[in-house]
Amino acid sequence: MTIKSSQTLVNEALKEIKTLDPVKVKELAEQNKCILVDIRDIRELWNEGEIENSNHVPRGMLEFWLDPSSPYYKKEKFGDESKEIILFCAGGMRSALAAKTLKDMGYKNVAHVEGGFGMMREVGFKINELKKD
Repeated sequence: MTIKSSQTLVNEALKEIKTLDPVKVKELAEQNKCILVDIRDIRELWNEGEIENSNHVPRGMLEFWLDPSSPYYKKEKFGDESKEIILFCAGGMRSALAAKTLKDMGYKNVAHVEGGFGMMREVGFKINELKKD
């Protein structure tokens, strides 16, 4: 049995999805032309903070929260369907896989951020501290 590596899966996904530079994403966000979706684990948000005006959707729930036929569907997390859904994680690997999954589900206006949260912080996205409840 041959198993594809996670890096192979990411490389394959990158060939099929739209990747955006964090500077471009910052412009889109400031113009309110996108929906930023943070797929990092909640512990990452507690430790690193969250991008202001982003929506947190745990990677493990993404497909369920975006599937209108799922009992877990959360339309309010994604708002205006005409806006591009831009996914990010810590470094850009999980978000690449997640963007491919959304594309496979039929979403057309979806992308991910090159370099993820780390690069977004570097280009000046506002980071809010997240309080543990």
